[in-house]
Amino acid sequence: MAAQLLDGKALAEKIKKDLNREIEEMKAKNIVPSLTAVQVGENPASAMYVKNQKKNCEGMGIDYKLEQLGDNTTEEELIKFIEKLNNDTLVNGIILQMPLPEQIDARRVQMLIAPGKDVEAMNPANMGMLVYGNPQIAPCTAMGALELLKSSGVELKGKEVTIVGHSEIVGKPLVLLLLASLTESPTPTVCHIATKDLAFHTKRADILIVAAGKAGLIKGDMIKEGAIVIDIGINRVPALDENGNAILNDKGKPKKKTIGDVVFDEAVQKASYISPVPGGVGPLTVTMLMRNTIEACKLQNK
Repeated sequence: MAAQLLDGKALAEKIKKDLNREIEEMKAKNIVPSLTAVQVGENPASAMYVKNQKKNCEGMGIDYKLEQLGDNTTEEELIKFIEKLNNDTLVNGIILQMPLPEQIDARRVQMLIAPGKDVEAMNPANMGMLVYGNPQIAPCTAMGALELLKSSGVELKGKEVTIVGHSEIVGKPLVLLLLASLTESPTPTVCHIATKDLAFHTKRADILIVAAGKAGLIKGDMIKEGAIVIDIGINRVPALDENGNAILNDKGKPKKKTIGDVVFDEAVQKASYISPVPGGVGPLTVTMLMRNTIEACKLQNK
């Protein structure tokens, strides 16, 4: 039997309805949440994310502003700009668009975003609250993956969870989110590029979460029968016809399609629940950004 799909779009809409009620309550008190995105240089890689941010903010009544700085902006200039936003009482949330030009140390700048305005939760203070198990703001993609996992209705207590990928924005914070409860947590294992036998770990997982950014990494024979599979990977690959030939667009160039890290057609025959790519965790990442912005606004206005 094919796995049941975990619909990220539908869940995102459900969460946004709850957030809309919070926004209406805030507006009744003359408080309007605001989000400022900072983009340095031309950045095609983040263009879609910026577009989704703007669309979601406008649809929910959150003030959104995109600040675009030049390619030649220095690290010190960007830091001064971030400090200006930190001190602006009309700005509730700050998001620094990636990637940044090579002359800027992204980690250093992220560390200087005020913790209460850091809606991506990259500041060490927000990461530290994750360790304590009491985050008020947490990394968006990790939170989105957890919300999608919980939507399956499956009890997490004691389950074996394998996470493939240990990045600061997904793998590491997701482990901490899963371990937040002292008595109801699953048992997580984290795999990464140095893991010697990846299949050994994935095949024993009741819940498999993959965020490695490598198309086709997880095949059907690497998945336990009846497992829940959350695919966070986003990969752009050539679109092929049934004969394996590249499909061309109107300009004669190969078309691209978006796929995850899991071979979906194989995994769907083994799993009990699976998230599709696109349409799984992706829509929830932006929704969690909205939630963090509202939470930041509430904290600042007590």
